[in-house]
Amino acid sequence: MIRIDTSSISVLNPYFSDTAQDYIYKANISAFNTNFGGIFVVKKLGAKHHRIVFTTELGNKIFDFAFDGDDFKVNHILKELDKKLLINILRNDFKVLVTESPEVEKAYLLKEDTVYQTNILGKNHFYFSGQNQLYKITKVRGGKSKVEFLFSEINDNIAQYIEISHQNINLTIKLKSI
Repeated sequence: MIRIDTSSISVLNPYFSDTAQDYIYKANISAFNTNFGGIFVVKKLGAKHHRIVFTTELGNKIFDFAFDGDDFKVNHILKELDKKLLINILRNDFKVLVTESPEVEKAYLLKEDTVYQTNILGKNHFYFSGQNQLYKITKVRGGKSKVEFLFSEINDNIAQYIEISHQNINLTIKLKSI
């Protein structure tokens, strides 16, 4: 791994960056031996303002979150999911998903990929980019991967598949673009 100068380097997560686009996914969330399926929608409302809504296929809200800069608001969450620990985990995961250009602290060349070290909500995240395309984000603590965000089948800055996998707890979020 070769370290590179970060003075002129930035990383871009383009997947939820267009205010004219509604990002709609069929979702499966597996959390603590319970599965939730439905529709996952991300809407960019402003420069650092996103709304994330997860509903059943019939339109009943499971949760509705808003990010505006560093502010986070729970507009709605099912009573069964209204647990501080789970809300904090979802907030952290979705903050990473919608953060477009985190500040790069360090950057490395690893074979044909560029790896960018960033800090989101006080935690180290590594962005993996190959062929000028972000394909993975890894949250690392103590030198170990704690959460992986995988992006695949990317067309016009839309990841057709997104998977968020936690290594230390039983939580997986799978999204398929529709």
